[in-house]
Amino acid sequence: MEIASAVNELREKILAWKKHGRKIGFVPTMGYLHEGHLSLVRESKKRSEVTVVSIFVNPKQFGPSEDYRVYPRDLERDRALLEKEGVDLVFYPPVDVMYPEGYKTYVEVEDLQDRLCGKSRPGHFRGVCTVVLKLFNLVQPDEAYFGWKDAQQVIILQKMVEDLNVPVKIVPLPLVRDHDGLALSSRNTYLSPEERRAALVLKKSLDLAEKLILEGEKEAGRIREEMIELISAEPLARLDYVEIVKLNNLEPLERIEGEVLIALAVFIGRTRLIDNLRITSGGIEK
Repeated sequence: MEIASAVNELREKILAWKKHGRKIGFVPTMGYLHEGHLSLVRESKKRSEVTVVSIFVNPKQFGPSEDYRVYPRDLERDRALLEKEGVDLVFYPPVDVMYPEGYKTYVEVEDLQDRLCGKSRPGHFRGVCTVVLKLFNLVQPDEAYFGWKDAQQVIILQKMVEDLNVPVKIVPLPLVRDHDGLALSSRNTYLSPEERRAALVLKKSLDLAEKLILEGEKEAGRIREEMIELISAEPLARLDYVEIVKLNNLEPLERIEGEVLIALAVFIGRTRLIDNLRITSGGIEK
């Protein structure tokens, strides 16, 4: 496995693979990898001839009071995990490679970026779209793999590549949970043991929504109220949002019909966690 930190190093490898007609799979990450990331890597290994992983903590998607400086980083740990999975190349650029002095160009997906997490994290998806498009231009993958845990991100990136005619297929993969049901996240490392137990209220609220839907409840407002009541009963939890929206465009729903996303964000102590449940033609997925 090779590591490249400069654009010319990366492009040299990509050009060689492209010349030989190799199919390239790509997994963009911010590092401090967990089983969710590794599940994306394994899918790339199945579907592609070459797998590239990027590790870049993107400052453009963090707000001024967010956790950019303390976000967990451990390149040697990540490198060992990726080498074990058989990754071909890791792109690990410094900030000034991705955003050189005088950088002024950004990418936005209007409307979609302002819903759900975008309400409380203004500018977040502008930063996500900008860095992902830059990475797509550098890596030139055939397919890129993202987890459904960040459902809004998946939907926004699908719209970005569609609107800008980017020749990359976005492949969303199932959300991965820990043994206790908590959605895997690098930010889970911030949680104390007590907070970790409290964080299970996110999954419990989604389980409640699923139960209500399976019992025949169709009123989105009632489901949302029941979820909020459950979350509010947890002393360490502070609700950011619970929303029930159309899966394709994130517009609010009054009734459960068609393809649906039930998404929530909750602060457990100082740590903001997200989770979701999707209703698709294949049933309830969470």
